[in-house]
Amino acid sequence: MELWLLPFTFILLAVITYFVIQRTVASLTRTPVWLLWLVMMTPPLVWIGWTLFNGKNTPIPPALLLGPFVICLPLYWLLIQWGRPAPNSTMTKDNPTKTSTSDPVAKIASATEKSSLRPITKEEEKDLRNCFPWGIYYLQNIEYRPQVVLCRGKLRTNPEQAYRTVRSNIEAEFGDRFFVVFQESFSGKPFFALVPNTKKSTKPYRGSESLTRPGLALGLMVITLFTTTWMGTQITGVSENPLTDPAVLLQGLPYALALMAILSIHELGHYFAAMVYKVRTTLPYFIPIPFLFLGTLGAFIHIRSPVPNRKALFDIGIAGPLVGLVVTLPILMWGLAHSTVVPLSDSSGILNLESLDPRFSLLLSLLSKWALGSEFVSNTAINLHPVAVAGYVGLVVTAFNLMPVGQLDGGHIVHAMLGQRTGMTIGQITRLLMMLLVFIQPELLLWGIILLFMPVADEPALNDVSELDNWRDLCGIIALLILVTIILPVPGTITKLLTI
Repeated sequence: MELWLLPFTFILLAVITYFVIQRTVASLTRTPVWLLWLVMMTPPLVWIGWTLFNGKNTPIPPALLLGPFVICLPLYWLLIQWGRPAPNSTMTKDNPTKTSTSDPVAKIASATEKSSLRPITKEEEKDLRNCFPWGIYYLQNIEYRPQVVLCRGKLRTNPEQAYRTVRSNIEAEFGDRFFVVFQESFSGKPFFALVPNTKKSTKPYRGSESLTRPGLALGLMVITLFTTTWMGTQITGVSENPLTDPAVLLQGLPYALALMAILSIHELGHYFAAMVYKVRTTLPYFIPIPFLFLGTLGAFIHIRSPVPNRKALFDIGIAGPLVGLVVTLPILMWGLAHSTVVPLSDSSGILNLESLDPRFSLLLSLLSKWALGSEFVSNTAINLHPVAVAGYVGLVVTAFNLMPVGQLDGGHIVHAMLGQRTGMTIGQITRLLMMLLVFIQPELLLWGIILLFMPVADEPALNDVSELDNWRDLCGIIALLILVTIILPVPGTITKLLTI
């Protein structure tokens, strides 16, 4: 990377980091966003500063490489904890029951804007109680919180029927005044929460017009096509300036089209799955990076309405990696078949596209052997064809999204399979295992850092109690097994068997 690009890289990273903190952590703590941002940006600032002053050929000392990370990581966590609201500190006028921040519904309430709707009155409470048939859900008490009404009792039928019946009764009585959330407490007891629907409007609904924004989506796609094509020319080793010769620029088009096809199909999988369940979502938006890295930071969609149940959460979550992998594998296989084999050297590794050592990944090793046959042996590495680079990136994107942490696709999958509480536990374990894997594969340090800073809690579905069917559980297990085959090194017995 040219030194003049480093400041631009830092600015881009700083902007992305600020918005990530603002969207994921700001609602959980009173610590100023700018302070959390400053702590997170200190390590890259130190590393980029060293490179600018000493040149890119001077390696960063190990103490300077790891020191800022070791200091800033616990400091970031302490600042979040320091700014958290004190537990048991919120009290309402109607009910002196204190609100615990450990209650899972606290996240729902804190994420809901202050409602202009009037609270449940004493007269309405009787109507609310009538919405809970004793043979479906035996209502024992109603708790009033600042922005949510909790209805606790005993479940007397299957969760799906209970939610459908109670929600239908509440909508018949109160219209679209509330979101009806069915969730399990940390003690494992199902409860209903009525969250004010602040999006309710007396005007005709026109959300789809501003939500999809096709002009913005198309504009970002065109810009990303240019930036990825530019980077494609760099990957092919072209020395001429692509801007002066359009024919040179076209040499980067195979990489660009392959990469954008993978990213587009992944996000469209989420998009169309969301459409099936009538979940409001934006179109896929690409993130272009001019003249840097891979030419893009990927693509994303933004879900703008609650997910109805865990079945929908699972289908939306798994759809992206599933269809993305279906496109990635043939692209990667074609690219590997047109790649060249080079001698294995000390510089070979995960990040060296001209001398990639695929043995860090079981799946990638098997695909490489399949595509290259007898050319790929124990003392060789692979000089990736530009299309293979796109397929390789697609495989990495699939693996990262399948990580069972927080709001990643894998986090949605384990949440839908096992529930929110178990999903959070698995997320914590995954983050720990990833940091242990970093000692085996130091190139995965960036993954480990991102996962450590990522919240493990996933947004609950409206019906977050009903479990999945056996078919979806099996698909979820297969998805996690795919993740394992991508990130775990190839065992020694297989390397001997395949002579790789």
